[in-house]
Amino acid sequence: MDDLLEQFDKWLEGDGPAALVMREYLMPVEGSDGVFFPATFAAAEDKTFKGGYNIDRFPDGTNVCLVDSVGAQANRIEPLFASGEYASLVPQIVIVAGAKKVSLLEAGHRAGDAIVRCSILQDKLRAAFDAVQGGDAEPLARIAPTSIVFGVWDSRDTQAKLPRLIASTIRAYDVRELTRSAQYVPAAEYVNDQLLAEPTDNVTHDIYAKRGFVHVPASGSHGGIIATGGIRRDASLHLAALRLLMAGGDPAKTKVLRRYILGLALTAFTFPASRYLRQGCNLVLDPEKPTEFKEVFGDGKREDATLKHSDALAYAKAAAQPFVREPNQTVDFDKDLAKQDVAATLKKTAKAKAPKNK
Repeated sequence: MDDLLEQFDKWLEGDGPAALVMREYLMPVEGSDGVFFPATFAAAEDKTFKGGYNIDRFPDGTNVCLVDSVGAQANRIEPLFASGEYASLVPQIVIVAGAKKVSLLEAGHRAGDAIVRCSILQDKLRAAFDAVQGGDAEPLARIAPTSIVFGVWDSRDTQAKLPRLIASTIRAYDVRELTRSAQYVPAAEYVNDQLLAEPTDNVTHDIYAKRGFVHVPASGSHGGIIATGGIRRDASLHLAALRLLMAGGDPAKTKVLRRYILGLALTAFTFPASRYLRQGCNLVLDPEKPTEFKEVFGDGKREDATLKHSDALAYAKAAAQPFVREPNQTVDFDKDLAKQDVAATLKKTAKAKAPKNK
């Protein structure tokens, strides 16, 4: 057991690598010249970004398209710890809100999410975030360790913030944008056959269109992209940030904490997550470009690294044994706490807007 726990201590030492970096070269299932659909985003409030695909264009004519953001990638990987043999590695915290059950592993803001804050766990999590600000990450790791692995910001309460240890993004290079058009044809000629009255105003016509009673053309909408410069997933595990985690001033507890978080991070980092991202975006590894896995040091030196997912998982299981965690629990969303939360925020907003006495 000691040998198993000590095998990655070199990554926890001050002179160890700053990060582990992985590069996966991807392609659509249709082939390297296949059309696929990246994520679309809403327009910016100031209209500097009009919405649609996030494509950065450069003066030399090249461009880079964001296929899957760092947040989206984290949300795809984190639920791993809710099932199978991975579930025993972290506390399974579930919040019941009405008819819905939400795992902490699925909450958008993790331990800082409103659904957790407005529950019986509120005081415990607030104390954990306060401890983080005081240099002790152990209480948070006991109840919400993946909030440390994937990052968390308690922006609506204590303002405690922990950076992501794992960052993963998929981008496509030198893309060509396509458009597509379609024509909806109703199953019957409802108006012409006098099954419905002819619309006499735009509001009624729009309702007919929305409900499928009239022909609806759709022209020039987003039709996907072709990545002439390839698709790449870049993932980093920031060991330099992990080495900043402390369990107060206790060196022995700090080592146990860091090993535990490292085990979770390595398990998530090496997990072969699904590359089916959305309708029209099913990616696979490019067989002609092998995956790169490197140790990157502070002086810029890069060395080849190898780590099987099975070995990472075995280490995570061993590192989890000596680390005391909160028990699995299911708690209710507290409507009264939610009302208090809203009332307190309204009070602060009103106070901030009130004119100040001269």
